[in-house]
Amino acid sequence: MKGRIKMKKLLILSAVAASLSVNAQTQTEDSEKWVAGFIEYYSTDKSGSGFPDYLDNGVGLGAEFGFKFSPEWATRLEVAHLNIDATPTDKSGNRVGVDALYFLPDDLMYVFGGVKITNFNDTDLMGNFGLGKHWDVGNDFKIITEVAVYQLIDGGDTHMGYKVGLAYTFGGSTVSTTSKDSDNDGVFDSIDQCANTPIGTQVDNVGCALDSDGDGVLNDVDMCPDTPAGTKVGAKGCSLILDADQDGILDEQDQCADTPMTDKVDANGCSVFTEEQVSIDIKVLFGNNSSVINNPDDAQFQEFTDFMNRYPATDTLIEGHASAPGDADYNMTVSQKRAEAVKTLLINTYGIDSVRIKAKGFGENQLLDTSNTAAANKVNRRITAKVTASKRMKVER
Repeated sequence: MKGRIKMKKLLILSAVAASLSVNAQTQTEDSEKWVAGFIEYYSTDKSGSGFPDYLDNGVGLGAEFGFKFSPEWATRLEVAHLNIDATPTDKSGNRVGVDALYFLPDDLMYVFGGVKITNFNDTDLMGNFGLGKHWDVGNDFKIITEVAVYQLIDGGDTHMGYKVGLAYTFGGSTVSTTSKDSDNDGVFDSIDQCANTPIGTQVDNVGCALDSDGDGVLNDVDMCPDTPAGTKVGAKGCSLILDADQDGILDEQDQCADTPMTDKVDANGCSVFTEEQVSIDIKVLFGNNSSVINNPDDAQFQEFTDFMNRYPATDTLIEGHASAPGDADYNMTVSQKRAEAVKTLLINTYGIDSVRIKAKGFGENQLLDTSNTAAANKVNRRITAKVTASKRMKVER
C-alpha cells in the first residue's frame, strides 16, 4: 500500500515538472537561468499528525536550478537535505520538488507555489507557497531570500521555511515584452512621468521630453538649441532679440527679416520657392457654317481673362476648327473666322491686350470625331485655347 502511495506522489511530481518544462521550452529559447545554493531554517508543526511529535525544528542545505520562460514567469527544480531536531536522535531527510514563480513588475518580488516530497520517516507529499526576492549584487550574482509555507497533503500539518541563498545567473535577457515601456522611450512605465511621449522624442531619466537649453521649448521643435540661460525666446526656441521672425537665422544674417513662421527659409533667411505649372483653357462650339458666339457672357471667358491678368507674361493662341462636310478651303476660312471672333471678344469685351492673343484656323485638319455624323460634326465645329504659366509656390517648413 505504501509503495502505491509513494508511486502516486512521484507521478504527480513528475507530471508537474514535465508540464512546467514543456511550457518553458515552447516559450523561450534563451531565457535567464540560475543555479543557487541555499541554507534553510525549517520549523515543524508539532501539533499536527503528519510528522511524529518528537520532530522539532532544524536546518538544511540545498540547491536549485531555475529559468524564466517569460519576463514574469519562471520554474525551478529544488533539492535539499534537512536535519531536524528530534528525541532521542536527530532525524535527517531529503526534499525534492518543483515550483512555479511569478515575478512582480520590475522584479520587485516574486510569489511561488509548487509541490515537494520529503522522506524523514515515510515519504510525504507537500504543497507549498511563499514569497521571495532576488537581490542583485553584481557580476551575475544574486542573493535569494524566501519565506515558504509547507502543507502536508496527507496529515494536514503546516510548516514554515526561511531560506537565504546565493545564485549565479546566466542566459538571455529578461527585459519585459509586455508593455513595460509603453511609449518606447527607453524609460519603464513604473517610473515614466510622461507615459505618452511621441516616438523619437528625446527624453530625460523620468521619460519626459528634453529641453536641453532650458528655454521652455522642447528639443524636437527648438531651432536654436543652445540659447543662453534667461534669454527670452519665441515658439521655435530662438531669441526674440537675435531672431525676430523665428526662422532660425540670426537677425544680423537675415536678409528677409519678416519671413512668415510657416515658410521654409534658405541660408539667408528668405522664403524658399518652387516652380509649379498651372493652366486654363476655353472651348466654344459653333453652329453649322457659323462663326457667331452664341453665349459671349459664358463664365469661362471671364475666368480665362482673370488667369491671363494674373500671369501677365503669358500669351495664347485661339485655334479654330471646322467639321468635315463641305469644301476644305471653305472649312479653313470658317475656322479662321471662328478663331478671330473669340479673339475679338476677349480684346473688346474682356480687355485682354491684343498683342497677347493670336488666332489661327485649322479647317478640318484636326477633327475630334471622324465618324462624319451629326454628333461628330457638332463637336468638331469649335475653338480651343489654352494658357500655361509657371507659378512660384512657397515651401512650408
